[in-house]
Amino acid sequence: MQARRAWLIDASIYIFRAWFSLPDRWHSPCGQPLQAVYGYAGFLADFLQQTASPDCCAAAFDESLHSNYRNDIYPGYKSSRELPDEALAFQLAACRELTALLGIPSFGGDRYEADDYLASLARVCRENGCAVTVVTRDKDLGQLIVGEQDNWWDFAQGELLDAGTFNARFGVRPAQFADYLALVGDPVDDIPGVPGVGAKTAARLLQSFGSLDALAKGLGRVPDLEMRGAAGLAKRLQAHWPQVLLARQLTGLHEQVPEVVAVPGFVLQSANIEAAIAFLDELGIGKPLAARFRQLPLREGSA
Repeated sequence: MQARRAWLIDASIYIFRAWFSLPDRWHSPCGQPLQAVYGYAGFLADFLQQTASPDCCAAAFDESLHSNYRNDIYPGYKSSRELPDEALAFQLAACRELTALLGIPSFGGDRYEADDYLASLARVCRENGCAVTVVTRDKDLGQLIVGEQDNWWDFAQGELLDAGTFNARFGVRPAQFADYLALVGDPVDDIPGVPGVGAKTAARLLQSFGSLDALAKGLGRVPDLEMRGAAGLAKRLQAHWPQVLLARQLTGLHEQVPEVVAVPGFVLQSANIEAAIAFLDELGIGKPLAARFRQLPLREGSA
């Protein structure tokens, strides 16, 4: 039986994609650059068209750089990233407002990352019988592939992964991915890994032991693994194990964000469409986007 599906959007990743990939061609009447807003608006129009304006949908935004709980655990977390400049900050706020005008429930805050909001939304949706599709390009969110009907969708590339195809891609199950990242590290987030432990080695360790907890108890058996340099690997793991445990606190997703308490209902109405177009008109970019939004399928009774 096909479960009701919840579509959970990693909004910030599509905003940043537009910011970095589109030319500086669109501007507000005040001269503010708008390529991120334009690209994100186009993404939303395409997403809602392809999914036929789903009745269960939400978006999460990253608004906690340098202030979320992971920075309390490890001050170096994402330390190499700079806060958005004024031009990007304006567009991030505009994208969140556009999302709200369309009626899509949106989440973000200064203590939790978008990934945590998405994990919490996924938990609530599953508890209420929904399958989950996380719309993202971030491999970390593969952790949200829990149920048989759950999947990870790279919308821009048209790539859809379920638990089996995720395992084939990374060599570990979705439930093992936080452990995997704790071993290899994540340079994007400034999380150090164990020296000499790359993707293949981490996958082999987790295939052999199943989890970090089991690996910790079985470090003495690592030299017996049929892999090159197993004895040296065991010594490096032993020496860096406190770092691995610290990293694991950073790579896992927090799925009990207090603000997330209900399944995110969504009913796209004509009033939402017109409000979004009016907002884009104020910014000076409504004309090239209006037709795409007015062609979106509305929910029954929402005309």
